[in-house]
Amino acid sequence: MGCGLKLPRLQPGTLRRRYKRFLADIELADGDLLTVHCPNTGAMTGCAEPGSPCWYSRSENPDRKYPHTLEVVQTPQGYVSVNTGRANTLVGEAIQAGVIAELGGALEVKAEAKIPEGNGRFDFRVTLPTTTAWVEVKSTTLLLDDGAGAFPDAVSTRALKHVDALVNRVQAGERGVLVFCAQHCGIRSVRAAHEIHAEYAFALRAAMQLGVEVLAYGCSTDLREMTVVGRLPFLGEEKWSD
Repeated sequence: MGCGLKLPRLQPGTLRRRYKRFLADIELADGDLLTVHCPNTGAMTGCAEPGSPCWYSRSENPDRKYPHTLEVVQTPQGYVSVNTGRANTLVGEAIQAGVIAELGGALEVKAEAKIPEGNGRFDFRVTLPTTTAWVEVKSTTLLLDDGAGAFPDAVSTRALKHVDALVNRVQAGERGVLVFCAQHCGIRSVRAAHEIHAEYAFALRAAMQLGVEVLAYGCSTDLREMTVVGRLPFLGEEKWSD
């Protein structure tokens, strides 16, 4: 069973470059260049190749300096939703709909829940009949040659802090759940990107041993809707060594 998220109306173009982290230039059919917002803090390795077909949306917010947003890039292996905010929304709706069975029976799903131990927020606090689950969502777009998706695609101290915060919740007697949302439609499994951020990979392995739950779910899109299409294997420590 899938869970769909309707996308805003998308317009096609050709990606020319992504730069300054949050900007991209798109060539339109008439040859004009359009500078758009790129809502992705990662390296976007393999998802920002110049010449790639891409699609963008337009915001009606008059206060935005760049009203257009890069949404989807086409790669040889499939579409990639590069808007990381879509992953959070999609997973939140999937929890509400009961599509993520591991969090089924939710009585309440609160987005942007404050981390009890300190600064920052988790993506969701899920109230269940017998406990509370604290959920952090990570958009995964880096596709490796073997079909695995790897996270992170760049060193991320923020992601590392979230792992530690989930461990704290487990030690407090609640559930800590990390959900990798594979926004690259070619991803068939997910693992930690130890070759990019070894500290994160080691911390995640230790967190799993302490009871943090790690889930991976795949997505598909037809440029009108994004859908959670099912759970993917998470490849653990047997796939890499110290």
